[in-house]
Amino acid sequence: MALTHLTVPGKILELEDGIKYAYIHIPATSSKPTFLLLHGFPSASYDWRHQIPYLKGHGYGLLVPDLLGYGDTDKPTDLERYKKKSMTADLVQILDHENLEKVIGVGHDWGVGLLSALANYYQNRLSGLVFISVSYIAPGPYDIDTVNALTQEAFGYPVWGYWEFHNEDDAHEIMGSNIKSTTALFYPSDPVIWKTHLGPVGAAKAWIASNTLSPLPKWLSESEARVHDEIFKNGGFAGPLNWYKAAVRNINVEDDAKIPKEQIVQSAPTLVIVSDGDYATRAEIAYIEAPKLLRNFEIKKFEGCGHWIPLEKRDELSEALIKFADGL
Repeated sequence: MALTHLTVPGKILELEDGIKYAYIHIPATSSKPTFLLLHGFPSASYDWRHQIPYLKGHGYGLLVPDLLGYGDTDKPTDLERYKKKSMTADLVQILDHENLEKVIGVGHDWGVGLLSALANYYQNRLSGLVFISVSYIAPGPYDIDTVNALTQEAFGYPVWGYWEFHNEDDAHEIMGSNIKSTTALFYPSDPVIWKTHLGPVGAAKAWIASNTLSPLPKWLSESEARVHDEIFKNGGFAGPLNWYKAAVRNINVEDDAKIPKEQIVQSAPTLVIVSDGDYATRAEIAYIEAPKLLRNFEIKKFEGCGHWIPLEKRDELSEALIKFADGL
């Protein structure tokens, strides 16, 4: 469903363990590199719909998967299958199948988490890193209570209170019964509502369970919203929410502890892209975190933009990706 709404044919690859991944692959022309585009929540490959034709038109290769649990890719119910180490190995199987030795990794939102893990386990497959809305995430345990307490003190509200709702076993049913409300909350016309209706504990659940609606933003048309909602009507939210459960329940801790220090520090050329109107993944945090473990990075901030940079700054993002690739 997600791939059918993109401008190029999709593929299905069955991995060694039987899991099927859906993705598109557009070969590069001449010596141009290939971008690996990793979406976030609640999204699919469809959220890269503006970058795909733009980058393709300039000769760049593209590998754009529906990530595990999303879109046309399989949605295993076993939480263990959503470990970062396992999902990065999935990506490498796809790279190998398409004979892609190196790619420029681009992640947005939860795609940043997966790209960060890919850099930990398979640095040799990445010629460059682009983190959008969130900076590189080092391996280690998540402590949501501490994050919410610190951001409450710094910004006047907790930024990740909604993670508690996403960790509840019936959250996918509540979202699935109120898809338009879920879209209205996560793709808001006014991003400031995240300070009151997403960040505080219990606020997201209250919004969605009451089926609250609001106007669509100017950068998301009615027809695009219908496609987005249809993707989740067909695929559900259980798989996507497993990414949050995996983090909150710290199922990656043992794997993370075994990653050597030299694989945690990232020396590849890196671009971190943030925005001034993102009230969930605050730009201020990226400026603090990026220098800690990135050795060759630049931060670019878009003004007048919320969390959804691939949609809100569609051409500007594509141009930034091209400029970054040309500088490698």
